[in-house]
Amino acid sequence: QVCAQLCRRPCYCPWVPPRCPRGSPLVLDGCGCCKICARRLGEPCDFLHVCDQSQGLVCDYSSASAGTGATCNFEDDEEGCEVNGRVYRDGEIFQPSCKIQCRCLDGGFNCIPLCQEDVRLPTPDCPYPRRVEIPGKCCPEWICEAQDQHLLRDARAVSPLPRFPCQEWGTEWSACSATCGVGFATRVSNQNRYCRLETQRRLCMVRPCPALPAAFPA
Repeated sequence: QVCAQLCRRPCYCPWVPPRCPRGSPLVLDGCGCCKICARRLGEPCDFLHVCDQSQGLVCDYSSASAGTGATCNFEDDEEGCEVNGRVYRDGEIFQPSCKIQCRCLDGGFNCIPLCQEDVRLPTPDCPYPRRVEIPGKCCPEWICEAQDQHLLRDARAVSPLPRFPCQEWGTEWSACSATCGVGFATRVSNQNRYCRLETQRRLCMVRPCPALPAAFPA
């Protein structure tokens, strides 16, 4: 009956299909007539405007009686997370790039870097170490630079480098590494002038450490 009331035959569809936002594929509407953008997690839906079934979403009418309307939700009510327009299931592991691996967990996600975050200090045989991007490789590598190249690079660094346009992406700051006193929190972000994913650190302090009791004399 719903199909007979809402679906017209023959189908009348626009010549040009709609341009969908990132993460929303083109699918047939509920009548099976026209191409529409599939609704994503949390977006309103109805008989005609269907949800993205490839992400395991269905039109949830459980909240429709409260006057809020139906919304797209997971069929089995599992919690998921949405990253850059794509929905991941709880427990699913994904890689936004070759440098980072993330896992969807309880509606959020935790990420770990896949590249080693080692620090190379200057040594007599390598007084000017520098980490560079190698074509064809994901993770940067250390090289030893000659003194004249080091001075030339510093001279070029005097002029400000242009900021490359990129979509900002980053994880939340982690919990402080120390339960008391000064510790550090980390996150992975591309909010730098090179738009590259990197692990960033900042100092943090949850609370001051209690004072140690004075030692009793022997």
